[in-house]
Amino acid sequence: MTVPRVSFGEAFRFWLKLGFISFGGPTGQIAIMHQELVERRRWISEGRFLHALNYCMVLPGPEAQQLATYIGWLMHRTWGGIVAGGLFVLPSVFILIALSWVYVTYGNVPLVAGIFYGIKPAVVAIVLAAAWRIGQRALRHPALWVIAATALIAIFAFGVPFPAIVLAAGILGYLGGRFLPGIFSSGAGHMSRGSYGPALIDDDTPTPAHAIFSWGKLAAYVGAGLALWALAIGGLAAAGGWDGTLAQMGFFFSKAALLTFGGAYAVLPYVYQGAVEHYGWLTAAQMIDGLALGETTPGPLIMVVAFVGYVGAGTAGALVATYFTFLPSFVFIFAGAPFIETTHGNLKFSAPLSGITAAVVGVIVSLALFFAWHVLWPEGAAGGFEWPAALIGAAAFAALFGYKTGIMPVIGACALAGLAATLLR
Repeated sequence: MTVPRVSFGEAFRFWLKLGFISFGGPTGQIAIMHQELVERRRWISEGRFLHALNYCMVLPGPEAQQLATYIGWLMHRTWGGIVAGGLFVLPSVFILIALSWVYVTYGNVPLVAGIFYGIKPAVVAIVLAAAWRIGQRALRHPALWVIAATALIAIFAFGVPFPAIVLAAGILGYLGGRFLPGIFSSGAGHMSRGSYGPALIDDDTPTPAHAIFSWGKLAAYVGAGLALWALAIGGLAAAGGWDGTLAQMGFFFSKAALLTFGGAYAVLPYVYQGAVEHYGWLTAAQMIDGLALGETTPGPLIMVVAFVGYVGAGTAGALVATYFTFLPSFVFIFAGAPFIETTHGNLKFSAPLSGITAAVVGVIVSLALFFAWHVLWPEGAAGGFEWPAALIGAAAFAALFGYKTGIMPVIGACALAGLAATLLR
């Protein structure tokens, strides 16, 4: 059986659809792409899919969006990657801008406040469940547990910057890979290898001409990425000055984009440190509300940066935050994927990645503790304990962890419970 070629228009329609249905965080989004592209449509084989995923796993940034960009680029060159990665993000950008407007405009209305009262503890449960899932896969040895615990204490108790934690964990992982390879070697991939019949891009399909590595292509893509970044930053600075809010957002989210090892949950503490504590673009309570909105919309969870940008500087802030957060992801794929496709070898980043992933577990737990504190004691230690919120959060965690309920039904039920609790007060 021969798989027919896929036209650019057909691929465009699929990537647009994916942008509207990509709920469930990176694991759910990768599962959707695997089901659609590997099992159902046979656009790419299991082996090539996992090969691309392994590369995206060691990059900073949203791995599911980068995987879509990689496959789109492999099928239809640079424009295919831009369309695949862009449509993965754009629907959630506009949905989040609309929801952010509703939140800023009507957030104090009792109906909206009650809904968010229930969603906030659900977010705490979602973050804890994420830490548990990642920890089960990543912490396979007591040494990795020590790294996770150290990262938790460092960021939560001593306020150590997230980049320093990532760097230290990567160095420990590198050293561990050299001297304790059995502990720091990476585990199995996201999915087990299977056979679903011939694929358009099969295991033995030659690398397309546009995907073959060359130093000229590498320089061109890196140069184009730097030019797009510099032009945007320069334009923002010319319009509002280097110290203007939009220019500062451009610099800040550029740094955040380069530090998102481990996904959105890992970088959110860094975003919190900068956006809430340093720049004051929003409050801690608003940050939790933004994460709640991010959990209820399709696309990468890191899209919460659009909410942060909107609260700080309106629609322009949301667009600036999105642009500078995702621009590096495209550069990483277009510049690095040709080398990965040409070599078809095993990556040698597994040991540093194991160390970073272990630290990420501790960072995610610290994020859950931070959110829990502000949800359960909204007025500080001197204020009262929010028992209804605690009960809603416990029920959400039980549903997510014990009964494997989906995120959207849990958030919906918690929103109704929060509304009821607020109206009954």
